[in-house]
Amino acid sequence: MTTTTTHPALAPARLGVHDLRNRLAVAPMTRTSATPEGVPTPEMADYYGEFAEGGFGLIVTEGTYPDTEYSQGYLNQPGLATDAHVAGWRAVTERVHAAGAVLIAQLMHAGALSQGNAHRTGTVGPSAVQPRGEMMPEYGGSGPWPVPAELTAADLERIVEGFAAAAVRARDAGFDGVEIHAANGYLLDQFLTEYTNRRTDAYGGSPANRVRLAAEVTGAVRAAVGSEFVVGVRLSQTKVNDFEYRWPGGRREAETIYTALADARADYLHIASEGRAFLETALLDGGCTTTGLARSTTGLPVIANGGMHDPDQAEQVLADGHADLLAVGRGALANPDLPRRLADGTPLEPFDRALLSPRVTLENARRRRAAR
Repeated sequence: MTTTTTHPALAPARLGVHDLRNRLAVAPMTRTSATPEGVPTPEMADYYGEFAEGGFGLIVTEGTYPDTEYSQGYLNQPGLATDAHVAGWRAVTERVHAAGAVLIAQLMHAGALSQGNAHRTGTVGPSAVQPRGEMMPEYGGSGPWPVPAELTAADLERIVEGFAAAAVRARDAGFDGVEIHAANGYLLDQFLTEYTNRRTDAYGGSPANRVRLAAEVTGAVRAAVGSEFVVGVRLSQTKVNDFEYRWPGGRREAETIYTALADARADYLHIASEGRAFLETALLDGGCTTTGLARSTTGLPVIANGGMHDPDQAEQVLADGHADLLAVGRGALANPDLPRRLADGTPLEPFDRALLSPRVTLENARRRRAAR
C-alpha cells in the first residue's frame, strides 16, 4: 500500500478550465432536504461546505430537477427551474468556493422513476413500460412504479430545452459546471436501455438511436453555456431499480455511447460502478473496464465511482489508467474530511447505515450523529 502522503489521489488535476487540488470528488447523492418548493436551504450549504472544507477538490451535487413539468423525482428534491432555486443555490456555491473546491450541479430528469413531483401528476418515459421493482421507501415512495406516458417528439424538444435552460441557471447561481444525469435508470438512461425503450422512431432501436436524446441534451447544454462552463455526463449500466442490467452490446455499445457524447462536446464522463468492488464489476468483454474504455475511446477525463474510499483500490484505479478522478459516496458521508485523512494517515470512520435510514435526509443524518 502506498504511504498516505504520496497517494496518487492527492495529486492535482484539471477539469475543463478548472484546476483541482486533488483527484477526489464527492459523488452525487440524493438527500431530499430542500424546501417543498425545491429551494436549497442553509443546511444544504453547510452540508456541501463541509466537503469543501474537508479537502475535496471537486463536488457534484445531488440530482437537481431542471423543469417544472415531469422532471422532479422526489419530494423535497432541489431544483434549477426557477429564480428562487437560483438564489438558494447561490449560497451553496459561495460557501463551497470560499473553501477552495469546484462545484458541479447534476441535472436530473427522473422520467418513469419519479416518485414525488410537486408540479405534475403522473410520469413519462420513452415508452409506456412499467419500471421494474418498487419505489424506494428511504426516498418517500412505496409500491409498484406507475406505467409512464410515452413521450412525444414535441415533449422531447421541451425536455432538451429544459436541460439547457437549467444549465444557464446553474451558471447564474455560481456553479462551475453541470453534470447531465444519464445513469441509474432515470430518463436519459431509460432511453439507453433496451427494455424500457421500445420506440420505433429515431430515438429507439439501435444504440446509436437510443443515445440520441442524451447527445442532444449535451449539445444543447453546451450551446447554451459556452465553451468554458464544464459539461459532464454521468452513465451507468445498472439502475436504482435493476442492479443486474448490462449493456447488451457490451464493448461495442459502450463505444457508441461514449463517442456520441464526446462528439456532443462533453468535457468529461462520469461512469458509475456496478458495485463497490470496482475492478470486478466494471469489466466489459475483452477485459477492459467501462471507465478505461471511456478514456481510450474519447480522450476525455473520466471519473470512476464505486468503493473509491478504499486507498488500495483508489491507487490501483489511477495507476492502471482506469480513470482520472475518483468519486466517493458513502465514504465521504462518513468522512467529509477524507482527503485530509488520506494525507495525514488518519484512519477512516466506517459508514453508518443509520445515516440513510429510515430516510436519506440531512435531518436524519443530524439526529443520528447527535445520538452517537
